[in-house]
Amino acid sequence: MGIFFFRVLTRLPLHLLYIVSDILYFFLAYLIRYRKKVVLSNLRNSFPGQSEAELQRVAKDFYRNFADVLVETLKLPGLSEEELRARVRFTNEELVKKNLVKGQPVLIMASHQCNWELAPSASVVNGMPADAVYKPLNNALSERIVHHIRSRFGAKPVPMKKLLREMATRRNEPRLIALVADQIPDQPEFGYWTQFLHQDTPFYPGTERLARAFGLPVFYVGMRRVRRGFYELTFYPIAEPPYRNLPEGEILNRYRDALEKTIREAPADWLWSHKRWKHRRTRYKEIRVKF
Repeated sequence: MGIFFFRVLTRLPLHLLYIVSDILYFFLAYLIRYRKKVVLSNLRNSFPGQSEAELQRVAKDFYRNFADVLVETLKLPGLSEEELRARVRFTNEELVKKNLVKGQPVLIMASHQCNWELAPSASVVNGMPADAVYKPLNNALSERIVHHIRSRFGAKPVPMKKLLREMATRRNEPRLIALVADQIPDQPEFGYWTQFLHQDTPFYPGTERLARAFGLPVFYVGMRRVRRGFYELTFYPIAEPPYRNLPEGEILNRYRDALEKTIREAPADWLWSHKRWKHRRTRYKEIRVKF
């Protein structure tokens, strides 16, 4: 039943799905108030100088955008390559393509900004093979649907626990290795802690560790909402090998700065319902991050 309903939704035109999104927005924001306390707490702590009225406006816009992300992601398998290219445009893909032409994989540090689920598929249809690193879902049906969505155009979903093996066995295969790098580390005591949006925040050190171990260039991809259903992606160089003279943590610091700039430019487009700051550094006697 779930698969049938999903397939029906993918066949609906987006203008109808946006009606569904408008209804979903109302339910999320006003009826079930989905993680409303988390959203407002995150916003207040991240923008301490903003008025309550402005923060409430950002929260309202976040729910509207989040509803769009949900229906657009469900629609992704029903889009044609031409539609996907038109809706997700790269401004400077030549920066990473020159590495792919040399036969070199590229690490991409992405985030939960705008519709991050569209980016790997859009990369593939624009001539950039992509691995999308992710955490598998516990629900088998949901995992099956998400895997289908993410692999529809040829992007390869790679479970996080299998990433190291994939990189070792395919180290000379030119592709983008995309990690949504603003997630919470499973073991915060081994995370890289730094100031982010006025808060002490742990980041996964794995991206920097992989870049150094495999000698790969690193780019941040920023995503901008042009208008409803249309996005722009821009690559920003973060670092490139050799890394022997680059201080440890610098790759993550540069990613943090680039991401914070993106969020400040369009705060309603980030995933504020994410429990990003549920851990406190003071809970851990020792932080043991290794690069």
